[in-house]
Amino acid sequence: MAKNPPTGDGHRRGAVRNRSQVFNPKTGKYVKRDTETGKFMDQKADDKPFKGVRKEK
Repeated sequence: MAKNPPTGDGHRRGAVRNRSQVFNPKTGKYVKRDTETGKFMDQKADDKPFKGVRKEK
């Protein structure tokens, strides 16, 4: 069984799968995409990237 102790400390072991993120220069924010469908999923409220999600070029 996989464990990521301690819980609630704000970090993850390993990457989020089937997700990628790209920077939108028009808004200045990062947008998360589903790599299987290519659809945009979510946008960050601040200008920092998503944690544990790989970046596209």
